Amino acid sequence: MPPVNTENEIKAIAKYIRISPLKVRRVLDQIRGRSYREALIILEFMPYRACEPIIKVLRSAVANAEHNAGLDPAGLVVSQAYADAGPYLKRFRPRAQGRAYQIHKPTCHITVAVAPSTEE
Repeated sequence: MPPVNTENEIKAIAKYIRISPLKVRRVLDQIRGRSYREALIILEFMPYRACEPIIKVLRSAVANAEHNAGLDPAGLVVSQAYADAGPYLKRFRPRAQGRAYQIHKPTCHITVAVAPSTEE
């Protein structure tokens, strides 16, 4: 893993994504510490549904770095990538003898931070 300059981190956050945080973390673990291009290639070819919102957040973080901080996308590294649990959507399913069974549909907040690589 290349050394990362953490004081120049640029973040992007996607909130209330309708997928379990555990499933998102499984994908985020694969891209943490990798370069922007390498992370994009990995995400494009992974078979998980969580990849789509992660790609959006990663592209947003890089666009923020390019537009707001004037950084070159080729030299960026994914310094932080994590998924926090959001609120559960509560739904009910009918069960036997007139009972109602509660179903929890999880949501998550995805945060991706990119920073310029110190190894050039």
